[in-house]
Amino acid sequence: MLRSRAVRPRLRAMLGGGKQVAERSPLAEGVVEQDGEVVLARAARPERDPVLALRAAAAAAQAGLPLSPYAVRRLAAAARPLPTPWPAEAREDLVTLLGSGRPTVEVWEALEAEGLISRLLPDWERVRCRPQRNAVHIWTVDRHLIETAVRAAALTRRVHRPDLLLVGALLHDIGKGWPGDHSVAGEIIAKDVAGRIGFDAEDAAVLATLVRHHLLLIDTATRRDLDDPATVRSVADAVGTQGTLELLHALTEADALATGPAAWSSWRGSLVADLVRRVGALLAGDLPDEPAPTAPTAEQERLAIEAFRTGGPVLALRARSEPVPAEETPGAPEPLGVELLIAVPDQSAVLPAVAGVLAVHRLTVRTAELRTLRLPQDVNDGDGSVLLLDWRVAAEYGSLPEAARLRADLVRALDGSLDIQGRLAERDAAYPRRRGLLAPPPRVTVAPAASHHATVIEVRAQDGPGLLHRIGMALEKAGVRVRSMHVSTLGANAVDAFYVTTGAGEPLPEQDAGSVARVLEETLRAP
Repeated sequence: MLRSRAVRPRLRAMLGGGKQVAERSPLAEGVVEQDGEVVLARAARPERDPVLALRAAAAAAQAGLPLSPYAVRRLAAAARPLPTPWPAEAREDLVTLLGSGRPTVEVWEALEAEGLISRLLPDWERVRCRPQRNAVHIWTVDRHLIETAVRAAALTRRVHRPDLLLVGALLHDIGKGWPGDHSVAGEIIAKDVAGRIGFDAEDAAVLATLVRHHLLLIDTATRRDLDDPATVRSVADAVGTQGTLELLHALTEADALATGPAAWSSWRGSLVADLVRRVGALLAGDLPDEPAPTAPTAEQERLAIEAFRTGGPVLALRARSEPVPAEETPGAPEPLGVELLIAVPDQSAVLPAVAGVLAVHRLTVRTAELRTLRLPQDVNDGDGSVLLLDWRVAAEYGSLPEAARLRADLVRALDGSLDIQGRLAERDAAYPRRRGLLAPPPRVTVAPAASHHATVIEVRAQDGPGLLHRIGMALEKAGVRVRSMHVSTLGANAVDAFYVTTGAGEPLPEQDAGSVARVLEETLRAP
C-alpha cells in the first residue's frame, strides 16, 4: 500500500499530542534539508569533521537552497581548520560549490558573513568588500570573483579541466589586495593557494599562469594587430599549451561578463576567438606566415582610382551586423556599426582630419586601418599612391549621417576651412558637463617588441569627443605615419594602440619612440 511520506509525522503528532516533526531529507554526509533550507544532521559533529562546512555549502548550492544561519553559526563556532594540503574531498567540495551557478552567491555570502571564507582562504580577507579602481566594474572585488565563478560554471563544458577553470575564476583578481600589478601579485598568491588546497605542482603552475595572464587575450585581441606574427607568438609563448589556452579563453569570457556590460560584446568575443584560433594553430605547429600586403577589394580599388582621378577624398558607408552565435537565441544582431571606406590622395594630416570629422558628427571609432595603396600602372603615370582607410564606426545616438555630408566636411577639413577644434569647443560649451571626480591623467607608453613591422604606442586616457583627433594631430606633428590603430573604450576610459612607422615604413628607433610617447602624453595632459 502506497502512503504519503507526510502521513506518519502527522499521525504521530495526533496520537502523541506533540507538535509535528519536520521532515529531513539527506543531502550529503552530515547535511540534510529541512523546511526549505540546509541544516546539519543531528549526528553531525563539526568539531570532528573539518570538511563539513564545504560539504554543506556544496550540497546547499547544488540543491539551490539557502544554508541555515544557525547551521553556519554552528560551523563557524565549532569547525576545525582543514589540514594543509586539503584532503581531496574538501577540494572537490569547493569546486562543486563554485560550479553550482547562481545559487553559489547566496551560499558563499552566508559563509562569508560568519568569517568562514577567510578561515578557509586567508588571502580572501584582503579583497573582501574591496572597491574597484575602474568604473567599468559593477561589483566589489570579492563579489566580482564570485560572479566570475558563476559565469565560468556555464562554460565548464568547453574545457578539459573544469576544476582549474572554476578555481582560476575565483582567484584571478586575488592580487588586487596587494600593491603593484595585481596580475603579478596574484600569480604568486594563486600558486600558493593551489598548493594549500591540494592541487599538485603541475596544476598549481597552470592556475598561476591563468591568474598572471587573465587579461592577456582581451588586451591583445582589442589592442594589437592580429595579422602580425609577433602578436600571435607572444601570446603562445605566455600561454605555453593548448590546454592552458582553452582555459584562458573561457576565463577571459567569464571575467568580462562578470565585469559589466561595457566589458564584453559579440564583437569583442569574435576578436578573442580569432586570436585563440591563431595561437592554437601556432601551438599545434603551424607557423604563421609573414604578413603579405593584402590585395585591395574591388570596391577599395574603385574608390582609390576615383580619389586619384578627382584629386579629393572618396568614401563609402557599408552597414554590417554581427552574426548571432549558434548557442544563443536568434534575434536582432548586435550592430557592428558601419564600415567606413575612405580613399584620399596621399597627403599629410589625413588621420586627424578624418578623426575630427567623425567626432563632429558624433561617430565613435571601433577599429581603424590606414595603408598606402599603389595604383596600377595603367591608371597613374608611375608615382601615384592613395591612402586607403578602412574604419568601423557607430553613431553615439540617432542615425548615421549621409556619406555625401561626411565627404563634404572631410574636404573642408583637409583644405583647412573646417575648424574642427572650434566646432568641438562650441559643442562642449553648449552642453557643459557636470562636475564629477577628477579623472586620472592620461598615460602614453611604448609596447616593446609588440611588432616586428611597426612601433606600438599605447594611449590610456579619459574618453571624450575629439580624443582621436588630438592624438592624430600630435602624431602628425611628430612626423610619424600611422599604419593602423586599435581603439577600445571601457566605461569612460579609452585604451588605444597605434602602430606607427617612419616615413620609410620602418619601426621607430627606440629613442625616437620614447620621445614621441612623451610628447603625446604632454599634449593630452594639456588643458
